[in-house]
Amino acid sequence: MLLYLKNAWAEREDLGDNTERGLVAAIREGAVQRVRPKAMTVAVIIAGLLPILLGSGTGSEVMSRIAAPMVGGMITAPLLSLFVIPAAYRLMRRRHLIVEPINPQGKVV
Repeated sequence: MLLYLKNAWAEREDLGDNTERGLVAAIREGAVQRVRPKAMTVAVIIAGLLPILLGSGTGSEVMSRIAAPMVGGMITAPLLSLFVIPAAYRLMRRRHLIVEPINPQGKVV
């Protein structure tokens, strides 16, 4: 995820857009590029774990106890990485931005 965010921000910096709006746009662009591969990976892993989780037969009681936290982790970890990592990246990069001047009416010039 960080690689996508960093590449999107580097493109914005090369264009001279070192503002807060440019940073937010770069974060959105980087996060959107990462959604599809993450979603596909999670879908395949969950599809493989569901038969183990819902299975009945010899040893299924033990295997379902192993598969349940794995399914939960595969649901929460991508959500965490898609929301928390971009927010942390924004907080880290915000202090290096160019401050935009604001006129007396409160609008960005």
